[in-house]
Amino acid sequence: MDYSAETFGMLRALFARQRLGVLATHGPEHPYASLVAVRADDDLRHLYFSTTRATRKFQFLSAEPQVAMLVDSRSDDDLDFHGAVAATAVGAVRELEGDERALQLAAFLTRHPHLRPFASAPSSALVELEVDTYYIVSRFQNVTELHMR
Repeated sequence: MDYSAETFGMLRALFARQRLGVLATHGPEHPYASLVAVRADDDLRHLYFSTTRATRKFQFLSAEPQVAMLVDSRSDDDLDFHGAVAATAVGAVRELEGDERALQLAAFLTRHPHLRPFASAPSSALVELEVDTYYIVSRFQNVTELHMR
């Protein structure tokens, strides 16, 4: 990994505070964005979210696993132009199954206990985003790339 301790710390703080992200997928005719509850693992190499399999989102990510996810610290205030941090994670997704799903679902539900009925349902998938690169924007125009592989 090539990152500074400051950049990694900024990302960890962002994921500790923020519980939602915007997932961008590729549809056959257009891009598609969805709000998802997200959990990051400790080393920030993987992000996890749950979705019902009978959604456009799941259909799109199943057909094209390359996605992007935006997580940001905005509060819809004018000060956000200089104080907000936005991180876009780019990588490939896959649905987790078996023991791996059970392990990561437990961690996901620790972060999002209110989603237990939804995320535990047989119709819901737990999806892992393996992050290749983060693009972090801070102080409005300061862009840093963090390569995870």
